[in-house]
Amino acid sequence: MAENSTTDAPRMRVISQDTAGGPEVLKLVETDRPVPGPTEILVRVHAAGVNPTDWKTRARGRFNAGATPPYVLGFDISGVVEAVGPGVTIHRPGDEVYGMPRFPHPAGAYAQFVSAPARHCAPRPAGLDHVRAAALPLAALTAWQALVDTADVRPGQRVLVHAAAGGVGHLAVQIAKARGAQVVATASAANHDFLRDLGADELVDYRTEDFADTVRGIDCVLDPIGDDYGTRYGTRSLATMRAGGTLVTLRGLDREFPAARAAESGIRAVHLLVEPDQAGLRAITGLVESGRLRVAVDSVFPFEDAAGAHTRGEAGGVKGKLVLAVGHG
Repeated sequence: MAENSTTDAPRMRVISQDTAGGPEVLKLVETDRPVPGPTEILVRVHAAGVNPTDWKTRARGRFNAGATPPYVLGFDISGVVEAVGPGVTIHRPGDEVYGMPRFPHPAGAYAQFVSAPARHCAPRPAGLDHVRAAALPLAALTAWQALVDTADVRPGQRVLVHAAAGGVGHLAVQIAKARGAQVVATASAANHDFLRDLGADELVDYRTEDFADTVRGIDCVLDPIGDDYGTRYGTRSLATMRAGGTLVTLRGLDREFPAARAAESGIRAVHLLVEPDQAGLRAITGLVESGRLRVAVDSVFPFEDAAGAHTRGEAGGVKGKLVLAVGHG
């Protein structure tokens, strides 16, 4: 994204990076405000969610979709529609919306304004401020698409959620409960009361107990950790599962994952990459407005301190989500 302009186009501030590296590469710069194209809306951003994919993209200097610096990070937005492009009928200027535009392609959410496909956004849940709305889309859609669209979790089933106090995990616990499932959650003991309050039925302290030795009868596993760093969470989760179950990993199935063994046991093992999904957002809104889904916000950072948000995220132990308060009142 160009940082200088030779036109009279309206300007805005963004958090940009022009090289891979640590949080210090994130810089506050000024650039032209985007113009919504056909079927797009222009959103005046009030808050932007911060997700692990953001700091991983920053560090490696490349999006999963292949884009390289300079670029603006971020996918989660909550704000007000400033303008609509040709052909848009479902939003009007002044509407309050939230969404996860364009993922996995750059959305540029760390900005005062974002252009987005109209159907990548939905009305902001009633009673939810912009900060909490911005914390929802990527994490909640991930949990929804894993548990509902992929695994079709049903009443009475047992669901194992790893990293359950994290952004995706704490929402997955609640979505599984809303589907009528029993939830087993792995988390440090310090987060067990938090997860019980969200509805978790059984808690496993991963620091003192090996879930693979004690948990059984699982119909669906949601694994945000994967087999990285020698943890083998996906592989070890197979021992907990019933035939006919579904294991959904967010980190991919590496070459050492025993896919044949899983298949022989009647277990479906899949890698999920979340997609923009207005229908899913509206379902999530319904859960929020009915009181069945609450989003926990660990920390809110000023827009100018995106580097601080990334530093907090990379330190680990985040309970729920991190958010940038972009402003606009």
